[in-house]
Amino acid sequence: MKLRSSGREAEKIEPQMAPMIDVVFQLLIFFMLTLNIVEPEGDFNVNMPITDDSPSDDMPQFPDIKVRLVANEDGSLNTIRLGQVNLGNGPNVFAGLNNEILKIIGRPGNPITKDMEVEIEADYNLHFEYTLKAVSACTGRLDSSGKHIIRYIEKIKFAPPVGGPSTEG
Repeated sequence: MKLRSSGREAEKIEPQMAPMIDVVFQLLIFFMLTLNIVEPEGDFNVNMPITDDSPSDDMPQFPDIKVRLVANEDGSLNTIRLGQVNLGNGPNVFAGLNNEILKIIGRPGNPITKDMEVEIEADYNLHFEYTLKAVSACTGRLDSSGKHIIRYIEKIKFAPPVGGPSTEG
């Protein structure tokens, strides 16, 4: 059997680059969209208020630290009270709350703080961001490098909100 040979030279077969580039970009987009970037979040041990008024068997040894967040009419923060002490408001009020909590516990990592709890009581119309800042201020602070959390108190509980929605018809 005789193979036909054309007078032409054998052609080189080159792969087409456009479909390969399309596939590479599709894979790149797929991996970018399926990547989970997990930011470190605050690990708060939060206890919601109990509706049952029966006394519990495991009463804490230390009284709760009570933080009261008072709101203005528009939902902004009016003042913070730690027990009976008025800490005021302003840009450094949460740093002040953090310092007062540190004064109460003595030093970070103190073993007695394992049983201590902070009870946060906020007005009903207070913006949520102030409650989160209060939780952050009570649980600890970042070290000087800004990478590690220095824990103060891990147990946070919330009292039922003060006030409520107006029921005017």
